[in-house]
Amino acid sequence: MRAARLIKMVLLLQSRPSMTAAELARELEVSERTVTRDAQALSEAGVPVYADRGRAGGYRLIGGYRTRLTGLARGEAEALFLSGVPGALREMGLDDAASAARLKVSAALLPSLRDASRTAAQRFHLDAPAWFREPETPGLLHAVAEAVWDDRRISARYRRGKDEDEVERLLEPYGLVLKAGVWYLCAREPESGSFRVYRIDRFTAVAAGEEHFTRDDAFDLPGFWEERAEQFARSLLRAEVVVRLSPEGVRRLPYALDPTSAREASAAPGEPDDLGWVTVTLPVESEEVAHTQLMSLGPEVEVLSPASLRERFTKEALRLAALYG
Repeated sequence: MRAARLIKMVLLLQSRPSMTAAELARELEVSERTVTRDAQALSEAGVPVYADRGRAGGYRLIGGYRTRLTGLARGEAEALFLSGVPGALREMGLDDAASAARLKVSAALLPSLRDASRTAAQRFHLDAPAWFREPETPGLLHAVAEAVWDDRRISARYRRGKDEDEVERLLEPYGLVLKAGVWYLCAREPESGSFRVYRIDRFTAVAAGEEHFTRDDAFDLPGFWEERAEQFARSLLRAEVVVRLSPEGVRRLPYALDPTSAREASAAPGEPDDLGWVTVTLPVESEEVAHTQLMSLGPEVEVLSPASLRERFTKEALRLAALYG
């Protein structure tokens, strides 16, 4: 385990001019004291790690030291080739660059590992789009992707909804996200400084200017997307229903509702009654959606409120009873 950490430390220092002990500790998930011991161990092993003292100090490699990829194990080499997403790279116009990079990495590997790209491709394939939909590549994705990689501001026209007017936006494109076959742009608006999410298939025009923007180094794309996705999912839940659930209904609830609704309902369950049934309040998108979702639980759920939804279930139950005699 320590050997892998030492290799990672060398690669981190090789990729940056200098790193503080705190930065290395955060990346390696160890204490600063451990970073100091690891740096000393590398130095004793002949790796020229130099420590700069003082407030602005840190660790760096001297003498143009570079390590090679010959230390990769087979599993590590195969994982490296799994990190690419061929379909997404192709849609962004980066398939040629990715292919060249894979060839260069293969050439740098030991001869016994050069079949890693083939063995990885035989064992894993990512199919990002959801079932039952024909994936479409947004026509302006390539232009947006180029602006993202070049850190260039874009002027864009954006359609906020199917029946809404187009708006003009000046954006600093920070990152792209592919979610269930749909491409999104995470961008900052220069005037307000706020970050927003845009569906790329709703852009009707995109023009990248010559002006580059300076990225906020604190921006974390995966963290930002996770937070916004959670906010979006929660914003859809505008209504509430109160139900009784059998033990089997509690078990099946996560399969009937969307994850956010099921998670919130499970966080505060009521006390079980003598039959083991519990009363919970479910956040739902609408009464219509709740009816469709809860019907899948059959006799394992009883709707208590609102009265209109309970009445719908009563009518459904009578129809089923008549149908099955």
